[in-house]
Amino acid sequence: QVQLVESGGGLVQAGGSLRLSCLAPGIIFRIYAMGWYRQAPGKQRELVATVSTSGDTNYADSVKGRFTVSRDNAKNTVSLQMNSLKPEDTAVYYCIAFYKTNNYWGQGTQVTVSS
Repeated sequence: QVQLVESGGGLVQAGGSLRLSCLAPGIIFRIYAMGWYRQAPGKQRELVATVSTSGDTNYADSVKGRFTVSRDNAKNTVSLQMNSLKPEDTAVYYCIAFYKTNNYWGQGTQVTVSS
């Protein structure tokens, strides 16, 4: 069973920054697209950002210009740099690896942005 491992969450004031990392052991990392989702209390899980195997990125409109997703195939990691954080960014953030019908998720890391 593949389990992705996120780290880097925490409490930050509005306007601050956090960097999330996700380690993906046990998979052929270079063939997987990677992404980040988030889920706020009482809301559905939503896509935040993705990075393809070739490095192409895609972002939710709500985070464009503030968040940057990147991958390091040598280290089997994907990162999410979050700048200019807002209270509405408060959520549990989940890492996902996906390839055809294979999807693997992390356990989530809490990000809390205080106003």
